[in-house]
Amino acid sequence: MRTPDKVLGAGAWMLENGHRLLLAVSGGRFPRRLLGMQPLELHTIGRKSGQRRSTMLTAPIYEPDRVVLVASKGGSTDHPDWYKNLAANPEVELTVGTETRPYSARTASPEEKAALWPTIVRAYKGYEGYQRNTDRDIPVVICEPRP
Repeated sequence: MRTPDKVLGAGAWMLENGHRLLLAVSGGRFPRRLLGMQPLELHTIGRKSGQRRSTMLTAPIYEPDRVVLVASKGGSTDHPDWYKNLAANPEVELTVGTETRPYSARTASPEEKAALWPTIVRAYKGYEGYQRNTDRDIPVVICEPRP
């Protein structure tokens, strides 16, 4: 029998690989918008391996001075690995289109999350259901450009 986390994990795997397939089919070009959000690639350093790890994500808030990510993992009971990696090492890179830039990532405070959450849910209503279906508080991550 498949547990909800295994089903959600499979969905996250399909989403990640679907993004990669889309990149392959489009010749490496990101779509301009995906589900109303900015598609991007997050590059972290593995908290255990020390190796560079890359994950395809969408940003519900994408502005010149901040990018907001949601560590939903489809409402799983566990945080996604990319979130655990950036929590251990907040110096990350984001690739949008063909440009890769350095960012500092941090988990939004409860007050910041409360202020951002309505905008996040307007961008993608699925986040509301993900939060409702898990006991964990889904982290919101704020990425700010590094010089």
